[in-house]
Amino acid sequence: MLKTIICAFFFLFAVAIVRAQSTDSVYNRYLDFNLARLQGDQDKVLELGEALIPDTGKLPQKARINFFFSAGKMYEDTDQPDKAVAFYEKVAAAVPNYYVVHRALGYLYLDKLKATEKQLNAPANDAATNARILADYTKAARIVLAHLEKAQACDPSDDTLTIIKLLYKNIKDAQRLTTLDDRLKQLNKNCIDILADN
Repeated sequence: MLKTIICAFFFLFAVAIVRAQSTDSVYNRYLDFNLARLQGDQDKVLELGEALIPDTGKLPQKARINFFFSAGKMYEDTDQPDKAVAFYEKVAAAVPNYYVVHRALGYLYLDKLKATEKQLNAPANDAATNARILADYTKAARIVLAHLEKAQACDPSDDTLTIIKLLYKNIKDAQRLTTLDDRLKQLNKNCIDILADN
């Protein structure tokens, strides 16, 4: 009986050590990824980042969120906007007041919106098709606006403000355009501009 208890204790101790080493290994790979980013080695960043993605659950929560932002940036920089959006959305959900991610999402979604805008400006086939395209455009524009408004509230930019106003005019939402300044003042509260690892 005592021998069984001792064996079970050593087994649990060994499992704990392996888990700790595994977590340390993942964190060390995360540090290597960050070092490659700082050194500007894009090929190595992509290689290390993609290898780290399956193990992000082993990172501490704040480091994981920071990695998600860095992975989004990695994919944005390598012209993979859909992958970038997926990681940026995780960051926005975890840290909704981090305006930097909202600016990135707003502009990535804006690029997608331009394809719908081309359809909107193309010669119409029929009224039903035009109505569907306008509805799709309006829905997509509202997503862009939500992100760009948060970014604008926290870090004002004339270019971003121009885009916001143009989008409201395009979707013919005069009421939201009129109340924009009040919304920006509200959104300005609790802005976060830096993600911490710990």
